[in-house]
Amino acid sequence: MKNVYCVIMAGGVGSRFWPLSTSKHPKQFIDVLGTGESLLQATYRRFTKFIDPKNIVIVTNEKYKKITFKQLPDLEPDQVLLEPAKRNTTPCIAYATAKVMKKNKDAIFVISPSDHLITDEAQFEDAMLRTVTESEKNDVLCTLGIKPHKPSTSYGYIQFFDKEQALENGVKKVKSFTEKPNLEHAKAFLESGDFLWNSGIFIWSGKAIMKALEKHALDTYVNFNEGKDVYYTSKEKSFIKKIYPQCQNESIDYAVMEKADNVYVLPVSFGWNDLGTWGSVYEQKAQKSGDNVVVNDNAILYGSSNNIVSVSKEKMVVVDGLEDYIIAEFDGKLLIVPKEKEEKIKNVVNDVKLKFGDKFV
Repeated sequence: MKNVYCVIMAGGVGSRFWPLSTSKHPKQFIDVLGTGESLLQATYRRFTKFIDPKNIVIVTNEKYKKITFKQLPDLEPDQVLLEPAKRNTTPCIAYATAKVMKKNKDAIFVISPSDHLITDEAQFEDAMLRTVTESEKNDVLCTLGIKPHKPSTSYGYIQFFDKEQALENGVKKVKSFTEKPNLEHAKAFLESGDFLWNSGIFIWSGKAIMKALEKHALDTYVNFNEGKDVYYTSKEKSFIKKIYPQCQNESIDYAVMEKADNVYVLPVSFGWNDLGTWGSVYEQKAQKSGDNVVVNDNAILYGSSNNIVSVSKEKMVVVDGLEDYIIAEFDGKLLIVPKEKEEKIKNVVNDVKLKFGDKFV
């Protein structure tokens, strides 16, 4: 797989994980599950099992340069692409693709978030190999769709054709994308059997995605294609600083995937969790109904159930009489909120910033 490259997107903040995740130290650099490695380190390790480490590229904000190299010390400078501004996933992907293709026009790309959990890594590798094979043979944009096990309103959905225009290796033609649905629609999607959760993991050839960007996101394509003479030179940094603020703030789903007619999906089930909220961490670690989840094993709970507790390793907490709560502490910040209200954590972060400035966010 010498032509296969992995682009790990690591520039987000993860504000729904406040107070553990902040703009100075976001969740991809944190050991959220207490496993001994950060989410970024786990993602990198997972891909090194079947992709040459020299072919792995990290795209992150320039203010995370130091921590990225600290956590992944084997990376070469050209393997870390620094964004001078936040512009969502389309510019991130276009930058990495255009740069890599300067050296390898036959590159096949796996695009991955940096903060997802995969528990069955053998099945994950198999899915990668199957979609890479199809991307090498066909002008297609592939993604992985997670087979849903419940009617979730937290994810976008992908609907597929069961047999029409299907490729080999179980890869299906995409029929439609749907944003996060209400519960009624989510139940209908689950019952239909032809809807999958949108994983945000993509596989395609460099040629296919650049062709799609030229057709559906022309400004972004032009911006990064113009840099082909400066990539891997001393002029690259100033060029990126100039064009990045001009880029549309768009996700690759909105800019390309929802518009292109050559999008395919592989239905998969390999123990995926996007770890997007405290609730998702609870769901991952809880073993049975009524369990409390204590991330660092430094809490005592009495008469309490269905709580998630995450406090700094050097501290401990005693909880009595709480049910279905998030108790999270980090670096002088403490959050105590019902799990059912965790969607409001983003609003809490905004309120904290308005009252105290950037000190706590």
